[in-house]
This record gives sequence, structure tokens and C-alpha cells, in this order.
Amino acid sequence: MSVPVTVLCGELGAGKTTLLSGLLESPDSDREIAVLVNDVGAVNVDADLVEARTDLATGEEVVALENGCICCSLGGELSRAVIQLWKEHEFDHLVVEASGVGEPEPIARQFVRGPAGGPYDLEAVVTVVDARRFHDRFADVDLAADEVPAIQGERDGEDGEGDGTRPLADLVLEQVEFCDLLVVNKCDLVDPDERERVVALLEALQPRADVVTTEYGAIDPADLLGVERFDLEAANEAAGWKRAIEADEHGGANDGDHAGAHDHDRDHEHDHDHTHPPERYGITVHAYHRHRPFHPERFVALLEDLPDGLVRAKGLCWIAGREDQAITMSYAGTETSLEVTGRWIASFSEERQEAYRQGQPDLAWDEEWGDRETRLAVIGRDLEFSALEARLDDCLLTDAEMEGDWHAYDNPAPTGMGESTVIALSGSAGSGRDD
Repeated sequence: MSVPVTVLCGELGAGKTTLLSGLLESPDSDREIAVLVNDVGAVNVDADLVEARTDLATGEEVVALENGCICCSLGGELSRAVIQLWKEHEFDHLVVEASGVGEPEPIARQFVRGPAGGPYDLEAVVTVVDARRFHDRFADVDLAADEVPAIQGERDGEDGEGDGTRPLADLVLEQVEFCDLLVVNKCDLVDPDERERVVALLEALQPRADVVTTEYGAIDPADLLGVERFDLEAANEAAGWKRAIEADEHGGANDGDHAGAHDHDRDHEHDHDHTHPPERYGITVHAYHRHRPFHPERFVALLEDLPDGLVRAKGLCWIAGREDQAITMSYAGTETSLEVTGRWIASFSEERQEAYRQGQPDLAWDEEWGDRETRLAVIGRDLEFSALEARLDDCLLTDAEMEGDWHAYDNPAPTGMGESTVIALSGSAGSGRDD
């Protein structure tokens, strides 16, 4: 029988370790739990729980806990580590504590489509959110950018600031957007209205996830363990920005749509002890779709001066001078990353184009420009989307510019797969930089 797995994510300092220690100490849990963490330094569960420490032959470190559980540091490739753990120890449940700067999706895939999918069954991906920090950074429209407290590590050099690494705020939202349970921790540090504003925004960012609010990481083990929540395909498509784009693709309303309207046909209903109509907090989700490229210089100028109410913007961009590259634009916090994530089908040979188009019969296609387009989702608080939409339209090439030399523009957009450019808001720490 496969061992159930819970992946525990969250930004640095959100309270993952406190939650984990409470889970291991809980008298309500009769399971023997194995805990896999990213590095030895992260094996910092309550010292009173630690009984002995041994090394595996491969260098992973196993910590035996007094309650019969074990804790193993991830010193190597994930699948190999968890398979070896399964072979050498007996336990009822595996909890993988992800790094505060790690993405949950690659971990989840190892347990669904990788070798670890044999002995293990991924039950849930849980993201822990610091209520105070999340509110001040994403949910308070009245705070100026330079007043927002930095996420731990983001301004202390831990994210490699200055070397073109991905903005940590973007990773925080990725953790929120790819999960099926959100634990809003440290609620003692916010008032009830702030807490509800945080939850409403989280529901807009990830409409599919259940939400639990707590203090000091205290959570009923039954909310974490033994609950079959995870579905890889659903998780991949569940983020609020993806739903907005999908609705736009199918002709659904998007201008002013409220993301918090729950999908009552899904498998897992919210089990909240509260209601959070997003419109009460001015939270809306919009889609922006155009078949004309952005002027790179005007687009960068816009990214340096985005409106205060913008929380999240993400999707594919067509940027003049980058006719081959499909570029993902992702805004979070005070920075926007532009990353090459593929090629437009129209950039391939006619033979390959035909093969791709046969496999995607519903693909929208322009006779001159093919599948090139800009399709963005925008999530905001008290955001005047019509004004932002007009500014985005002003960034598009004019008819005269469409006939000109697109490669004559000053263009910071990346050109190769895996390359990225990060553009900071004017007045915020950091500046545009290349990876």
C-alpha cells in the first residue's frame, strides 16, 4: 500500500516548522510520520522531540524523534532520497517540508509522475502564509511600495539580489497558486478585517484551495493528514490568473469578474467558517488579450510604473523584436519578471507549424502573425482596470511602427530559454537586470 505524502510549502518565516513541530507533538495523531526537509539546517523541529541522529550511507541525515517519527534532510535528488527512506524505515505518512524559496510543482511531480509515485501517494500540497506579512505586502492598497515590509530574505541578499534571480514575491505567489490547502498563520498579528482581506485575496489567487486560519501554527492533524485533496491537473489550472485566461479563451466575461465566486462543481468544496465575498474588499480579476506586439521601451516604462492596486499580473507576452520567443510576464510585489518559456509555433518551419496545428485544431491563427499574441490575467484591489487597460494599449505598436524595424528598439527582453529579465517599480529596491 502506498504511503501518503503531504508537501508543506511557505515563505521563509511563515511558520512551517512551528506547524510541523505541533503536528509531531499532537496527541491527536497516532501516525508515525517521516519528515523530509531540504537541508540539515532545516531539521529544527522542537529539540525536545529529538532522540538520536544518524547518517545514511548516501549522506542524507535522519533524525529519530521520541514519538517514533523520523526526520530526514534532503541532501540529494528527491526521488532517490524518498525511495531510500521508504526502503529503510517504516512509517505511516511522509511530510516534505519544501524550502521557503522553492516551487512546489516540481516536488509534486516527483510523487505523481516520477519514480516516487510507486511507493508514495501525494495527498495534499499545503502552503503556509504569514497573515501579517502577506497583508502588508499584497492586501493593503493604502501602503506605498517603499512602506511595504520586505519578505524575509528578499532584501537581505538571500535571493541573490542583483544577479537576475527570480523575485521572491513571485515565488511566494507561486506557492499560493499551486496548492490545495492554505494555512493562514500568525492571525494574532492581524485584526479580523485584515484577516478576512487576506483570505479573500488568497481565494482570488487560488480559488480551488481550502483555507484554514490559525495562530502559532496550531492546526488539527485531521486537516492535514488523511485528506485526499491533490489532483495534479487541477492544481496546474487552478490559479486565479489561469482561470481568468481560460475564461477569456472561451469567451467568458472577464472585465470586473469577481474571482471569489466558488466553483460548486469541483470535487473539494471550501469548508470555511467564514464568507469572503471579494467585492467587499474590491478584489477583481480581469483578462487582457491583444494580437499586436508591445513596444519594448514603452512596455518597460509601464512595468516601472504599475498602479498601486495591482496584486498579480501574469501571462504570455508578444514583444516586438522577439518574434521567436513566447515570453511569460509575471508581476508580484514590486517586481516583474520576463522569462522566455517557449517559442511561438509561427516561428517554426512550415512543416513543423502544420504538425503542431494539426495537434491543436482549436488554436487561434492569424495568417500573417500566426499564434503570436498577448494574453494576461490581472488581479487587483480597488484597481481601475480600464485605466490600466488603456495604458497597456498605449504600449502596443502603432500602425506606422508595425511597418518599421522592430529590432531598432532598446529591448531588455530575454532571448534564450531559461533567461529572464527582472524590472523593479521605480522607487523600489533593485532595478532591471538580466539573468
